[in-house]
Amino acid sequence: MAFIPGSAASATSEVELSISARDLRGSDTFSKSDPMCVTFIQPFGTTEWQEFHRTETIQDNHNPDFVSKIVLPYKFEEQQPIKFEIYDVDSTSQRLSDHDFLGFAVCNLGQIVSKGKVKIRLRLGNKEISSSIIIEAEELVANNDEVVLQLTGTNLDKKDWFGKSDPFIEIYKFTDSGDCTLVHKTEVIKNTLNPRWKRFFVPIKILCNGDYDRSLKFACLDWNSSGSHSRIGEFQTTLRQLSENNPKFDLIHPDKKKKSNYKNSGVIQVEHYEIYKVFTFMDFIKGGLQIHCTVAIDFTGSNGDPSHPQSLHFINPTAMNSYEQAINSVVSIIQDYDSDKQFPVLGFGARIPPNGQVSHEFFVNMNPANPYCNGVVGVLEAYRNCIRQVQLFGPTNFSPVIEHVIKFAKSYDDGKNYFILLILTDGVITDMPQTIKSIVAASGLPISIIIVGIGNAEFDAMEVLDADRVPLESHGVRAQRDIVQFVPFNKFLSQGDPRTARVRLAKEVLAEVPRQVVSYMRSRGFAPQPAQQNISELPPNPDQL
Repeated sequence: MAFIPGSAASATSEVELSISARDLRGSDTFSKSDPMCVTFIQPFGTTEWQEFHRTETIQDNHNPDFVSKIVLPYKFEEQQPIKFEIYDVDSTSQRLSDHDFLGFAVCNLGQIVSKGKVKIRLRLGNKEISSSIIIEAEELVANNDEVVLQLTGTNLDKKDWFGKSDPFIEIYKFTDSGDCTLVHKTEVIKNTLNPRWKRFFVPIKILCNGDYDRSLKFACLDWNSSGSHSRIGEFQTTLRQLSENNPKFDLIHPDKKKKSNYKNSGVIQVEHYEIYKVFTFMDFIKGGLQIHCTVAIDFTGSNGDPSHPQSLHFINPTAMNSYEQAINSVVSIIQDYDSDKQFPVLGFGARIPPNGQVSHEFFVNMNPANPYCNGVVGVLEAYRNCIRQVQLFGPTNFSPVIEHVIKFAKSYDDGKNYFILLILTDGVITDMPQTIKSIVAASGLPISIIIVGIGNAEFDAMEVLDADRVPLESHGVRAQRDIVQFVPFNKFLSQGDPRTARVRLAKEVLAEVPRQVVSYMRSRGFAPQPAQQNISELPPNPDQL
């Protein structure tokens, strides 16, 4: 995601939450409760709950369906904790302490979005009760669809002395002030009076702000190398008229239409018209897209002897090192989107038991038969145990772990699975050509690669892999998509409160994943599965209580 000073980064999307409660307990002696739901959020970078929304109060109902909706910006790259409290309203007082507390539930917004509809048992203190809350998420989207057009021209006016015309088309929309704004330009087709332009996509909200009856102007011009292009003719229409059965439009030159024998300067026909449904990241998540995360950890000797406090791999019983913080930051968010929360963890650059051979692709839990770690807690536990069993060595090779994930992505290249490789490293990469080759190969597969730089080394090579400015290329083959995101962790440790460093890290490194998922699905023509309709019951998360 580009950094543009003076601008604002938009949320992944906006979601609407609908809330119901079931089997609420009665707190009134002679009547049922009058429930209200209050929602609390933790703004980014804070750990304090802030009230965000209150529903209406529903009289005498232990199974309320609240009409009042919650509208929240949904951001994949953030954890977004959310808490729901149910009260029995006993008066007109705005103080929550004046009403009977019926229970609460806590989860992450991503958990609701990934399931579509969830049911959570309410709690009173540390005790789970029989009452429950049901939350359903629905994305609020403007018109993100695109129109696909292909245009042909017939008998265009000849504009060049020593050849035919070099025509292209410019499309303009009329603004509310009556001005015209250019929204699309086709390619130039050289030396023809009967051009057939390539199909092109234009977002409908760009083309006409979603208004199918807004006036559009199509201008056909003859390209000149001087930049002073000659007008062949133009016509006005609307998106609705373009949708008719292969319509034809006369090109009219403003200076020629006064001539009595003037008919047109050629004809433009719409050869292909299609509305292309643009799916969002949330569409795929709600359709059951499985996100699989593999963690790869740098165990090279440049990290320092792990028995010394100066080492980046030093295990301090009272504080997490940078590797642990980075694992905790990213995996704790991704696990909300992984149905079984089982993560394979790879190590590279170490001498491993039993014989001390150097390996650039070994399982950190030392169990090839079952390399999976259960949730972020299991990943951290495997990492800490591994430090005591391996000898840090070298060099720093990335391609083996990338190739490891490529094997799985090739096997599950069906639009239902997406793979994230999180590489944590401290130093300069030593197999750059092989790594670039692997990334180029991975760019056509359902893979995103996140590289987190640990420590104070120079990470210039990682910026090359990030490829925000220059696409990666290997042996004449260019990467199909930009799939790498690099972030140096020390940047966050040096900014403000170190307690929120991991939150800021997760926000930045995961920000590009939704775009990368959608770009891959679009490149392969994959549509999301229908949204899951079943209600998923979430277990309590002790860390959020």
